Amino acid sequence: MCEKVLQVLSRLCAQVDDKINIGLLNSSQVIQLKITTKGIAMFSRRYFSCLPIFLILFLVLSACSPGKKEKAKSMPPALVVTAAARQQDVPIEIKTFGTMEAAESVTIKPMVSGALTTVAFREGQDVSAGALLFEIDPRPYQAALSKAQAALARNRAIMENGRKDYERYIQLAKEGLVSQEQAEGYRTRAETAAADFTADQAGVENAQTQLSYCTIIAPISGRLGALAVDQGNVVKANETALVTINKLTPIRATFTIPEQGLSLVQQRLAAGEMTVVAEVPGAAGITEKGVVSFLDNTVDPATGTIRLKGQFTNEHKRLWPGQFVTLSLTLDVRKQAVVVPTQAVQTGQKEQFVFVVKPDNIAEVRVVVPGPAYEAITVIDKGLEAGEQVIIDGQMRVIPGGKVEIKTAKKPEMDAKDKTVEAVTPAKAAAPGVVPGR
Repeated sequence: MCEKVLQVLSRLCAQVDDKINIGLLNSSQVIQLKITTKGIAMFSRRYFSCLPIFLILFLVLSACSPGKKEKAKSMPPALVVTAAARQQDVPIEIKTFGTMEAAESVTIKPMVSGALTTVAFREGQDVSAGALLFEIDPRPYQAALSKAQAALARNRAIMENGRKDYERYIQLAKEGLVSQEQAEGYRTRAETAAADFTADQAGVENAQTQLSYCTIIAPISGRLGALAVDQGNVVKANETALVTINKLTPIRATFTIPEQGLSLVQQRLAAGEMTVVAEVPGAAGITEKGVVSFLDNTVDPATGTIRLKGQFTNEHKRLWPGQFVTLSLTLDVRKQAVVVPTQAVQTGQKEQFVFVVKPDNIAEVRVVVPGPAYEAITVIDKGLEAGEQVIIDGQMRVIPGGKVEIKTAKKPEMDAKDKTVEAVTPAKAAAPGVVPGR
């Protein structure tokens, strides 16, 4: 048919003075028209009214040229890993950071000056209250004590003699042998001697106290730190720090929470003891449990936080003063909540969603309302039922409404001690420390 159309076109064009060559090429061929300037002018004048017919013929010719038929290629199913939504109890927690501090801390300083003659411990040693730590040369203080005791003995004799003289003269005054004025003079001497004796007694007690300060004992039980002054050095009273004792059992943690969580903490404390859990730094999966022991009476206006303290028994001494630890305050427990692995929850432009795999392996986009997250799972408050399969890996390859192929994920074997407790954070972006699920 295309050739017949070409013949008709050629006969029409042949009436032009200059020849118009038209060639038809099948498939990869094209139509060529060679028209001179004169021919174009004559062709335009004589056959202008036939222009629509020519256009139709050219369109038919172009349609006659067969094109390459491309076979539609179907997309292969996306390989994904799935997990089933399930129900379980999920604790609602506040996650924060804090610093460990000793329940009691004492810096040992000498009460008297002198040469340090004895160091009776090893650095880092655990000591009990009353244990010997240091000795300072006691000889100067022993001499002072002996001097005070001698003065006390002298004044004791003077006091006793004065008292006897007064008693004798008061009797003579009654008999009229001496004047009353003389008797009062001896009374004054007796009282003065008694006062000197009392002062000497105080001097002896002070000398004994100073001598006792030459022996330094541990005021509390705890662990000793580094020795600041070696044996043989001269120390100065109330200035030279010798060593520090920290009480490690129990131990405290100081931390802050945002003021938004204050009311929840107050409610929980009003109901009873509030549990606080500290993650031991450098020991994956090992935690220490304690209780909140202090809630400050003022919110810091500069930071909008309030300070709390937690106390831990620390029987195994895993927590240490000065450590930076992660702390969790358990506020409530969400019973039988629907949960999915956290990586299943995807964030869109307006909302969060998960890919749900139907029984026919078709991927469906499901908008969900996530709740608090705990370890590696996230609570789904709305949009998902327990037992539904969600995609946890391979979401980038999934086309909504397309086929998927489920592959089995290889889970590495891990001991319980190697499992790391992940940070508890809300599924949606929030201010640090905001209570999840609020």
